[in-house]
Amino acid sequence: MSAPDAGLREHVARARARLTALAARTPRRFGFMEVCGTHTHAIARAGLRRLLPPNVKLISGPGCPVCVTPIEYLDRAVALARRPDVIVCTFGDLVRVPSSVSSLERESAAGHDVRIVYSARDAVRIARETPERKVVFLGVGFETTLPTVAAALDEAERDGVDNFLVLVGAKTIEPPLRALVESGDVALDGFLLPGHVSVILGADFYRFLEVELALPGAIVGFEALDILLGIEFLLERSLAGEPRVANLYPGVVRRAGNPTALALLERWFERVDSRWRGLGTIPASGLAFRREFAHRDAARLAVELDPPREPKGCRCGDVLKGAIEPPECPLFDRTCTPTHPVGACMVSSEGTCAAWHRHERVALDERRAGHERHAHTGGRA
Repeated sequence: MSAPDAGLREHVARARARLTALAARTPRRFGFMEVCGTHTHAIARAGLRRLLPPNVKLISGPGCPVCVTPIEYLDRAVALARRPDVIVCTFGDLVRVPSSVSSLERESAAGHDVRIVYSARDAVRIARETPERKVVFLGVGFETTLPTVAAALDEAERDGVDNFLVLVGAKTIEPPLRALVESGDVALDGFLLPGHVSVILGADFYRFLEVELALPGAIVGFEALDILLGIEFLLERSLAGEPRVANLYPGVVRRAGNPTALALLERWFERVDSRWRGLGTIPASGLAFRREFAHRDAARLAVELDPPREPKGCRCGDVLKGAIEPPECPLFDRTCTPTHPVGACMVSSEGTCAAWHRHERVALDERRAGHERHAHTGGRA
């Protein structure tokens, strides 16, 4: 073991010991939610759930943008891909997510033009090279991703690339946090706040948590120690009854965020009500083109759509709002696997079900063993 690895393990062990001592002060149970898909995978990969005291629980929330995208958006994307005059460009995560009747992966296999790109600017380049066709970029994401889409739109507008369009599926992070707390469906004592989104929004953005919702929050990085220190902060504040938000990622996240990126968002988009998978319609939680940029909106292209149909038995929506953990879905690790995904939470690289399936094998095996013991003893053990 190298000296840096040994030092990190020691820091993690100390953080865990402090957490255990804090939690031992009370029998009360605490639930802290992470709302970032990268945090979800980091937590699962490091086995942090198994390191926490029994009365401290981490709950995965709606932090995966692909997962929260409603199925009607995917239905429209598939319908656009079937138009012979359209090229659909998308990030890779969205390709395998099932729509009501198909997926972009299947449409590509059927001969329709679906291309995986690494940025919205790649789609602008494709539009410039194929002026005879409309190029539709699937603009799914939170405040982290959308400034890059706005920058690509700026480029297309400046250069007169009129056939570059965006199907906007953007979400904003504040309204779902409010909705989760106000619904009372899941008992929440604080939030681990997303590092990437916070780079854009800034640490001061989250003042509403402490001022209006009376909950603590911690902006943290993506290493195990970062996350444990965030949980320690949330537990300390909860025990003290002091709802504060701390920026524990100060080398990356500034108080005011990224003004240039925020100005780009403000120029191109306005807030609208938006549907979220699992959470329903949340007021002012999405972004749409401002009226003066309606000519860039791919939603204006005519397509035929049937009523949306969710995959039968899939409980991805309940996973996204923290109501259940992935193994509680009857499809998880049975008919729904990374090789043959049924729901978006298993497809996306940031999805909670994908994280559990890939990294939480010990927890899954322990849970199954417990169920088998329960069945063998008739519930007496």
